[in-house]
Amino acid sequence: MDTVLLRTFVTVAECQGFSAAGKVLHRTQSAVSLQIKRLEDQMGQSLLERTSRSVLLTAPGERLLPYARHMLKLEDEAREALGETRRGELIRFATSEEQAAAYLPALLPRYAERFPDTRLEIHCDMSASLVKRFQEGLLDVVLSIRHLPTQSGQLLGWEPMVWVVAESVSPADWATLPLALNPEGCIFRAHALSALGREERRWEVHYSSQSPTGINLPVQAGLAMTVKTPRSVPEGCRIVGEAEGLPPLGQVEIELHRRPGHTSEALEAFCEELEHLVIDHDDVAAPAPSEAVT
Repeated sequence: MDTVLLRTFVTVAECQGFSAAGKVLHRTQSAVSLQIKRLEDQMGQSLLERTSRSVLLTAPGERLLPYARHMLKLEDEAREALGETRRGELIRFATSEEQAAAYLPALLPRYAERFPDTRLEIHCDMSASLVKRFQEGLLDVVLSIRHLPTQSGQLLGWEPMVWVVAESVSPADWATLPLALNPEGCIFRAHALSALGREERRWEVHYSSQSPTGINLPVQAGLAMTVKTPRSVPEGCRIVGEAEGLPPLGQVEIELHRRPGHTSEALEAFCEELEHLVIDHDDVAAPAPSEAVT
């Protein structure tokens, strides 16, 4: 079996589409389709069922998938053992600035001790932008806050959203609530405005920034309030209590995206370390086993 064709098959199966797989593999959709056709000709069976909206595995495809994954893993391990892989594998990792501050201080030293030659390229941005870049094949691993359902996101757990003000501030002192929020497209902003709308509270967005620093500074100065998760409350600020009259905000989902059709010991270990850190964090509730993958 041609492992190049098997890698394409695994990527299409995990991306559930030829176009998405092509972005990951840096090939055109027609080239991906041709490789799947060649593999199906070799196997003498149809492996994928094409629908108007997605691509599904046939029964033979479902049987082949775990073997294909195992063969690709063995190939990667053999190349590494024979020294054919380049030292210093590059992992393109992305997350928000606040998640980076929460998890990377513990992850980086521990991971560097196990894989000293691995290089990490770290990107920080809003979750929606990072997931889009991942889907375009520009990133290998993304830890994000779920905005919309995706084919690649593995649900790791939930975090509560909380209202945050300076320690010396009471929301009751504001007739119109001054808000400091991320720009349009941020799920924290959407939850905040939706919650205030249901309660018919008066509000105004006084400060807007993609950067946590741009949000934190006016809140720390007592000029505005914002929405965060408990792990991201900045110094000099507090969580607004339930008795203070602000509407509840609900929870956000944390998900992990990893590059399909690609395995290596370094990449798998990085994802496992990150997953354990997120799930073990005090403020994160792990999903039930049946809800772990979407």
